[in-house]
Amino acid sequence: MSPSTIFRADLLADKVVVVTGGGSGIGLAIARECAALGAKVALGARKTERLAEAATGLEGMGAEVFQQKLDIRDQPTVEAWVDAVIERFGRIDVLVNNAGGQFPSPAMAIRPKGWRAVIDTNLNGTWYMSQAVGQRMAKAGGGRIINIVANMWRGFPGMAHTGAARAGVVNLTKTLALEWAKENILVNAVAPGVIRSSGLDTYPDYVRESIETEVPKHIPLKKLGSEADVAWAVVYLASPAGDYITGETICVDGGQAHWGMVFPI
Repeated sequence: MSPSTIFRADLLADKVVVVTGGGSGIGLAIARECAALGAKVALGARKTERLAEAATGLEGMGAEVFQQKLDIRDQPTVEAWVDAVIERFGRIDVLVNNAGGQFPSPAMAIRPKGWRAVIDTNLNGTWYMSQAVGQRMAKAGGGRIINIVANMWRGFPGMAHTGAARAGVVNLTKTLALEWAKENILVNAVAPGVIRSSGLDTYPDYVRESIETEVPKHIPLKKLGSEADVAWAVVYLASPAGDYITGETICVDGGQAHWGMVFPI
């Protein structure tokens, strides 16, 4: 389906939505969906070429777009970036913590540098963005924070670093939801399963081929998810339909959280 075909066209009219890692893949799909529903969109990512291309596409849809390079691992950079968004749009209504990164590896082979890089991005970066935006949302009367995590509920063989980081984000989601409820800040997470997206291109050919052909056999719905599946869950939480939901994680994984393998051991 194309963006906005299942939601009212003005569902997010005039909302300011921040999407980290919004230059490609799931992040860009989320940004497109929000833009199609009337939102003003702020994109941040480390690769400026992708950001510029994504912004051009969103502007072609008629959206107001802010795009600027962002390294979520650097707290001072995060603070300055968030201030720049607020200077442009006046506020932030929704933060989607989508930026992340990992690489497949047996746990025994992960080097300290690789471990720190994944934890820094997936856990620390999510925290820096959440705190910076949360502080400003509290002053403005509230908002929504939506963290994109992963299917790591039964362990994550081959991805110990990201499994640990994403589990930390799920707990952070619950904690911030409780602490920040009094500020009218709702904090939730979306946990994609195996999604057919441009992110698959970052893996070696043998891994990608296995994901495309073998992994669906181990998912209850027998198919991979789409970027749109994730974007729609994010919009649901960002919209008035999510007004009484906080501290929760929605799994968008075809049932894989309950049955089936992620990677062969």
